[in-house]
Amino acid sequence: MATVTLKDVSAGATQHSLNLAIHDREFAVVCGPVGSRISSILRLVAGLEDASQGDILFDDRRVNEVAPKDRDVGLLTRDYVPYPRLSVFENLAIGLRRGKFAEAEIKKRISAVATALGLEAQLEGDASELSREQQLFVGLARAMVRQPKIYLFDEPFSDLEPAAARRGRAEIAKLHQRSSATIIYATTCPAEALAFGQRTVVLLDDVVEQDAVAKNIYDAPANLAVARFFGDPSMNLVPGTLKQERTGVVFSEAGDGTISVPLAANQSVAVNDLVGKPVVLGFHPGDIEIDSAATEGKQGLASFRALVERAEPKGSGTDLYLQTGAHALIASSQLWGESGAGGHRLQFRITMEKAHLFDAETGRRVT
Repeated sequence: MATVTLKDVSAGATQHSLNLAIHDREFAVVCGPVGSRISSILRLVAGLEDASQGDILFDDRRVNEVAPKDRDVGLLTRDYVPYPRLSVFENLAIGLRRGKFAEAEIKKRISAVATALGLEAQLEGDASELSREQQLFVGLARAMVRQPKIYLFDEPFSDLEPAAARRGRAEIAKLHQRSSATIIYATTCPAEALAFGQRTVVLLDDVVEQDAVAKNIYDAPANLAVARFFGDPSMNLVPGTLKQERTGVVFSEAGDGTISVPLAANQSVAVNDLVGKPVVLGFHPGDIEIDSAATEGKQGLASFRALVERAEPKGSGTDLYLQTGAHALIASSQLWGESGAGGHRLQFRITMEKAHLFDAETGRRVT
């Protein structure tokens, strides 16, 4: 239907130009913290914000000067509110009538979309009577009845309860499955990007830091900036140094911390030039667990002692908030189920095969 390309595009006060290509019929998530201007990307594509330089292309057509109404784009934002004095049906029909569609086609499209989104009972009711969840689903329906070539979603469900937000994401995923449209979804929430599991572009300070499938970014963040942002909770990052010992390369936590662990064999080969230099060891909360073998006097090689400051049960597991003496960490444990058990000192084990080392000076991941 449409490839969206931004070539050397910048807008407003940003000092960086953006190069990004969203392929025909692709579902792409643009993700970044608050202030990373992800909304501006969607507004540029929609024509609601002007590029100060660069080209915005739909397929091979430059659209910088094309009016928003002529771009064949459907946009839904978190602050969408339907016209309160119109019925839901009229809210959905207004864009089609502007496009000179026949009444029979208008009724057919609205009926199909209302059925898909469960809005049949609200069609004849006043939009002023809708809940916030229903208002946003009307906004989604209004975009869908137009059947645009490009859908743009700017954190539409971020203010809803988790169950309603999950339903909204599910409807957008189904929309992509049954349509041939290109979809760009902007979010400041890494968990939401992971939930979609699609190609994800991480934007930090107007710079694309990583562009990959969401799980690949989670498993192997390109640098410290991505590692700090992308995850729920985010990756544990522990500053330290590397030492060459007889048995191999060992990571030692800075600041008199308790973590001193040998690197995996494949990691040791990659970091020889960083021995003696400051590095950062990164590992996800799910890759650190209570070392149950330590209670039997069989402490593992990648084991260290830490204070459990508090425990938060999370259904099938428990988030343990730890203090090594130098740094705060989180462990998502499957072995601990008590909430009021803070104050214990326990032995923990890192799955080093899943851990990463970052160059502290450049920030880049080196393993």
